[in-house]
Amino acid sequence: MDIKWKKYSHSLVTKVIVFIITVLCFASAVTIFLNIAFLHRADFDIIFENSYYQGNDYQRDSSEIVESLRKVQRYKSEQFILTGGTLTEEKIQNEESNLFREFEYNSRSYNPNLTIEENFKTFREVYADKILQAKDNLIKYDLNDYDLTMQRLANYQGLLYYANSGGNEFTNSPDKAKNYFKSHPSYMIFDGSEREIFPREINNSRDYYWVSASIDQIGLQDIMYIAFTEDYLNSKILEWKENKLLITNGLYQIAGFLLGFAASFIYLILVTGRRPDQDQEIQLNFINRIYNDFNIGMCIVLIALWVGAMDQLDNLKSFKLIFPITLLIVALVCVLVLSLVKHLKNRTFIKHTLTYSIFHKLFKFINDIYNSGSMAVKVVLIVIGYPVIVAITFFMFPITLGVATWLAFKKVKEFNAIKDGVKRVKDGDIHYTINVAGEGELAKLAADINSITDGLYKAVESETKSERLKAELITNVSHDIRTPLTSIITYVDLLKQEKDQTKVKEYLEIIDQKSQRLKVLTEDLFEAAKASSGTILVNFEKIDLLSLITQGLGELDDKIQESKLEFKLGHTNDKVYIKADGKLLWRAIENLLSNIFKYALEGSRVYIDIIDTGTGVTLIIKNISAYELNISSDELMERFKRGDESRSSQGSGLGLSIAKSLIEVQKGSFNIEIDGDLFKAVIQMTKAELNLEK
Repeated sequence: MDIKWKKYSHSLVTKVIVFIITVLCFASAVTIFLNIAFLHRADFDIIFENSYYQGNDYQRDSSEIVESLRKVQRYKSEQFILTGGTLTEEKIQNEESNLFREFEYNSRSYNPNLTIEENFKTFREVYADKILQAKDNLIKYDLNDYDLTMQRLANYQGLLYYANSGGNEFTNSPDKAKNYFKSHPSYMIFDGSEREIFPREINNSRDYYWVSASIDQIGLQDIMYIAFTEDYLNSKILEWKENKLLITNGLYQIAGFLLGFAASFIYLILVTGRRPDQDQEIQLNFINRIYNDFNIGMCIVLIALWVGAMDQLDNLKSFKLIFPITLLIVALVCVLVLSLVKHLKNRTFIKHTLTYSIFHKLFKFINDIYNSGSMAVKVVLIVIGYPVIVAITFFMFPITLGVATWLAFKKVKEFNAIKDGVKRVKDGDIHYTINVAGEGELAKLAADINSITDGLYKAVESETKSERLKAELITNVSHDIRTPLTSIITYVDLLKQEKDQTKVKEYLEIIDQKSQRLKVLTEDLFEAAKASSGTILVNFEKIDLLSLITQGLGELDDKIQESKLEFKLGHTNDKVYIKADGKLLWRAIENLLSNIFKYALEGSRVYIDIIDTGTGVTLIIKNISAYELNISSDELMERFKRGDESRSSQGSGLGLSIAKSLIEVQKGSFNIEIDGDLFKAVIQMTKAELNLEK
């Protein structure tokens, strides 16, 4: 079912259909939004308004009417304006100040040695005509503003008003009575301290501050009555209802189209670059060859072109072009965005940019030269390259200089660290490490010096350990050889004096026993020296390790029975072939088994596991020690070390050392592990090839 679904959902036809749905949904949503914005002044707040009286239109018209009546009250009449009644001292002083600054900078009559008052007196005389012209301009401005205000009030069909300020009345109402204005469905009464607005819901509008700001400017001595007729309000209310219905439906349509766009676009993001039969590999096409930074730039250009095209639409006929233009731009941008999504999935978003390609190649070129050249080449490269960088980044020279200074200081600091480190090592501090980070020449030099220091430290440590082992070897050899030798000498002296043949025979048996012990010690010492020197002749052959151990355990059956140990042999394959010398390998294994017979806990189990690792074979021998193993595995591997520190057993302490040397000359590895009283020997050998030459 899942495969069949992928077959249809990831097919090219499905992707094309969903792409068309995506583009159509987004273009439709944008077109509806722009139509509302251009044709209906983007009054989206209308959907939250409960009535026309709480709407922006009513609040805006009321504020404009109150403000216009206030202007009319201030201007009073054309005659009042023409006689300069509207010219205040403040206006005249502002104009004179502007003209005085012009006089100060441009007129030869200005004398800097005189005071401001004296120059201002001269200014009034020289600029008398200009001052008079400035006053005439102010009068003309006020007169023009008065005419525009009266015309604006006349354009309101169905508006009644009455304004009285200081005895000057302005009205278009047949009745000036307050009650007459209150008889209308909507009115505003401002009479001294009386402030009444009807209907009351106007006060609940979010835009009421437009009206209240104008009302606050009405003086207490002024009277202003405003009323809206029923015909005026009916047409406005009908228009408001139509706009609200249109905008509400438009927003629902926008929400639906955006939801469809979001669902289809998310689907495209998920399936783009995928095929029904290939879920992991991203499929790229010719469009995806466009560099991603060019791609982003093209998206920005297309969006800018769309914004410019929308800005040129200024009439109802041109609004019909919104949908086709938007559809084309959205389709192109969507294709480019999906290309970016493919590169994000393919993890090539940054790498597939022209900027990255240029800088990567440039950096690689410089880095190759830098890494392949000597210090002299690098210095020459820096000497030539730095001025070029300074020339290119001249506009940020302080930053370039700062970076160069920081790099120079960093290199000098690294050089001083190396110099100080060499001095400390020369003075005997072989544990000192020079810390220089990075991969440059100085860092490599520091690493080489640290390697020399580590080698010197290891050499000193090895020499110290060698001296210690030599001392222990002499002590242990002296102890182990002296004990049987002393017994031999003692019993030889006794034998010379003894006449009783029974005791003579007893003495001879003891001498023979101690001689054999001395012989074993001497042979082990000789074998250990020969094995560690690497002079043993190794005859490599193909050996079945399982058969070798099985046969060896059979030969040692008497000792196994005598030791009361239970041997458990584990293996993965019936035949396990290795490349080794059979005699030397069995000698090493026999040494381990000899240790087990001497030191294993009586009645315990001995585990022998053979593991085929594929490239090699691992032999693991484990047993429980009868003695407490209170030394480390490294110490136990040293020569003349025994599991019983009291040295009461008959071993020479060379068994593990000999076994290790014998395994290593066969190109294998030998390690021991100690966990409490558990002793574990691990031998790793090379797996034999099918056609191994003897």
